[in-house]
Amino acid sequence: MLELIASIILLVSLVGIFFIISRKVSVLSAMPQNGDHGFKKPELLARVQNTIKAHHFHFFEKQMLLHRILSFVKIWTLRIETKIDTLLHGIRKKAQELDNKNK
Repeated sequence: MLELIASIILLVSLVGIFFIISRKVSVLSAMPQNGDHGFKKPELLARVQNTIKAHHFHFFEKQMLLHRILSFVKIWTLRIETKIDTLLHGIRKKAQELDNKNK
């Protein structure tokens, strides 16, 4: 019984999806292929958009530089942290040896 209900829901869903797709195919085929929506952009908007695109690439280059700098800092921080950890481990070991000698 449960399988019958699940099958009916699946069938109705597939029919619904097919119906929606069949209605939208004609609208999608009527749209231009180059991605243009048919409206001409105002000249000011086109210039602003081109300016933003031009600066976006510079921003991307700056992000790459920042990424490299931060990676370099991260590596050096990890190296320093490892050395500090080694030194602290040695100090703790010597402190434990001194405690054991005093007892």
